[in-house]
Amino acid sequence: MIFKRKREASGFAAEVSELEEAVAARDGDRTGRAFTAVMTGVQSASDAERVLAGPRLAALLPAFPPTGPRSMLAMAAGFCVECGADPVACAEPILGSVHQDLLDALEFARRWTAVSAADDELPQPDEKIIDEPLLARVGGEVHEATRLALAWCSVEEWQPPALAVLCRSAEVRRRHASAILPACRDLAALERHDLKCLAYALAVLDDEPLVVLHKPTGAGFEVRIGGIGDNFQLHTLLAHVLVGGGHVPGTTPSAESVRLAMDPEPAQGRSRTVTTGAFELLAPDGERIWNEGLPDDIPVVEGRRLIVLDEPSYQRSWNADRFFPHLPGTAELTRVLTAGETRTWFARTSTGNGISRPS
Repeated sequence: MIFKRKREASGFAAEVSELEEAVAARDGDRTGRAFTAVMTGVQSASDAERVLAGPRLAALLPAFPPTGPRSMLAMAAGFCVECGADPVACAEPILGSVHQDLLDALEFARRWTAVSAADDELPQPDEKIIDEPLLARVGGEVHEATRLALAWCSVEEWQPPALAVLCRSAEVRRRHASAILPACRDLAALERHDLKCLAYALAVLDDEPLVVLHKPTGAGFEVRIGGIGDNFQLHTLLAHVLVGGGHVPGTTPSAESVRLAMDPEPAQGRSRTVTTGAFELLAPDGERIWNEGLPDDIPVVEGRRLIVLDEPSYQRSWNADRFFPHLPGTAELTRVLTAGETRTWFARTSTGNGISRPS
C-alpha cells in the first residue's frame, strides 16, 4: 500500500480543486501549497473521496512541473486506485509519465557514458549527486539537464503508482505495457535501479494461448493463461489444470496453493503454504525455463508460446504466495490436442516425439 489509510473527515475535493487551479494558473507558490495540502489530505480522505479524486490527480501529471515532485503526485493518484478509483481512467497519465521518466533516465545514462572514461561507472541514483558539475556534464540547457538527472534519481519512485494501475486492470496492461517494457528492461540492464516489480508487471500475459507438451506421456494441450506474475505461479496452475484434472500423472497442488494463485481477493500478508513442483519446465530447445522467470520467457514457435513439461530432476518446493498480491492468475485447459497436432508440435522441439522410454 502506498499510504496508510486514515478515517477522518476532510474537504479533500476542495483541496484537489485548488491544486488543479494552481497548476492551470502556473503559479509555483500556490501549486506548492496546494500540493502539500493534497498529499496530507489524501491520507485522511474517505475512500469515496479518493475514488473521485484519483483520475483528477492523475490528469494533472502532464501539466505538473517536470522538475517538481511528480512521482509523489502519481503516488497519491495510485493510492486512490488502491482505494477503488478507476485504474483505466488513471492509467494513461501515470504510465505515460513512467515511460517518459524511463526514457529520460536512459538519456541521462547515454550522455553520462558519452563523456566518461572507460572505468567511470554510472552514478548511483541519489538526488544528492545533482550539482552544477553534474548538470554541466549532462550538457544542454540547465532545465533539461536537471529533468534528466531527476529522472535518473527518482525513476524507482514511479513503481508503486504504476503497479497500482497495472495490477488492477488487464485492459491497462493491454493498452500500455508493451510500449513501456523495452525501456524498463534497458534501464534495469544498467544495474543501477531495482525495477524488477515494474518489469514483471509490464510483462504479464493476458488471454494468452499456450501449447503445453508433456514429454513423459507424449500428450499435448492448449492452455489459456492470464494475470500470472511469475513461473512459480504458472507451475502451480499447470499442475492444477493437468495433474489435478487427471490428464497427466504427477503431484497435485493443494487446494490452498491453488486458491493463493487464483483468488480474486487480494492476498493478505504472507502465508506459510508450500507448493511442491510437479514438472521440469523446458523450452522447445530443451533449455530449462526457471520458476524464477516469467511466462513471457516462454519462446514463441509458429505464433504460439510452446513449453515442454518433463519429470522433475529433483524435488522443488516454494512458498505458494503469488508475486503480485492484487493480481489473480488464471489457467484454463481449452482443449486436448489431437495425436497429429501433438506430433507436429513435438517435431518442433529438441525432444522429437517427446515420449520418454526406459533405457
